[in-house]
Amino acid sequence: VQLVESGGGWVQPGGSLRLSCAASGRTLSRYTMAWFRQAPGEERKFLAGITWTGKTTYFADSVNSRFAISRDDAKNTVYLQMNSLKPEDTAVYYCALPNERYASVDREYRNYYYWGQGTLVTVSS
Repeated sequence: VQLVESGGGWVQPGGSLRLSCAASGRTLSRYTMAWFRQAPGEERKFLAGITWTGKTTYFADSVNSRFAISRDDAKNTVYLQMNSLKPEDTAVYYCALPNERYASVDREYRNYYYWGQGTLVTVSS
């Protein structure tokens, strides 16, 4: 299983970015997916999760109302739309896949089995 994130880069405060996470080696349609981020010197933190049905989403308080998570199972891809970006959003962003099908969204990064390589998001003026 391989997860590949893309879409990171530099953006000014208040700007937007959309991250993509493309999967290969496994069909995502029966799996919960999540996004995490990790800033230097900090632990990896939960940002957003989407159930395998795509009907329910969850967000960390720090990004709620600014970020949106979605999935396109036909493309085997999950997205993270990030709006109103702040300097404190600067981090490496990772998508994560659990090993079990039909799992609930879990905010603990240790419970995810597959990870992408990460994509750097830098928010600064």
